[in-house]
Amino acid sequence: MDRDTAMKEFEDLVEKIKEMPVEETYFMYKGIPYPSVVTSLETLQALDTFEARADDILLMSYPKCGFNWMFHILNSLAITAGTTEKGNEMMPPLLEFRKPENLQVFSSMPSQRILGTHLHPDNLPSSFFEKKVKILTMIRNPKDAAVSFYHFLHNPVVGFKKLVWDEFFSMFMEGKAFYGSYFDCISAWNKKINDENVHIVVYEELKKNMLEEVKKTAKFFNFTLTEEQIQSICSRSTFKSMKENSMNTHGKLGTIIFRKGDIGDWKNYLTEEQSKAVDLKFEKHLAGTKIGDLLKYDEYCK
Repeated sequence: MDRDTAMKEFEDLVEKIKEMPVEETYFMYKGIPYPSVVTSLETLQALDTFEARADDILLMSYPKCGFNWMFHILNSLAITAGTTEKGNEMMPPLLEFRKPENLQVFSSMPSQRILGTHLHPDNLPSSFFEKKVKILTMIRNPKDAAVSFYHFLHNPVVGFKKLVWDEFFSMFMEGKAFYGSYFDCISAWNKKINDENVHIVVYEELKKNMLEEVKKTAKFFNFTLTEEQIQSICSRSTFKSMKENSMNTHGKLGTIIFRKGDIGDWKNYLTEEQSKAVDLKFEKHLAGTKIGDLLKYDEYCK
């Protein structure tokens, strides 16, 4: 399935949300709520037997933590390095965004495949670990992730126009938003962080020092690139550049996928009480862990 077809299919699915009662917009799988408009129980069950390839690249993130941004960077690196053919970019590339009968689209993709998912790490197809696939995980401070996720759902294009911030914040904190608990998902990566096949990229660090973070990513995936090539990729991968080109890459969803990209936008939305509630969650689940240290919580969330 080419990019245009995949984009059209996704946009058609999103349109259905506007006609659906709230209780029909999600379903539960292994204790986690998933958006029924883009995935299904049958798809998630079918993914249990998904066949990974040893040379695959898997991009993972909780929703609205820089997934589309990093997907662009990974494709740019791989295409420039000559390990992936141009045109191998799918939109959207998430494993769970395919109907069960369309999962074979991944089998027909030439290597090196760059795949993506928002699935909880404990729910990944086992073949990714059996084949020792290299995995990149994007993480972002929870306060900005919550605000970005809210705006994505609340946008008229997606359809949850009646969703108010306080209501969404409660869902986010209780793990009732799509894809479940941010804190459970990020905590699960603490078990994987020392795995030589896992690379963590922090949204805020990528934004502040893109060149350095892209160099680290290229090294992790053994992409052979010159300094000039990496700098060129970085210049095309700023949030501003991505947003300006979003209509070409993501159609009408582009303006909501690339909304602001700011660090600290949470200060415009979270009340003092809400901010403290997130602080307590962080202390309970992530403080003192390696991944918690990577998030630089005191710098970005205080």
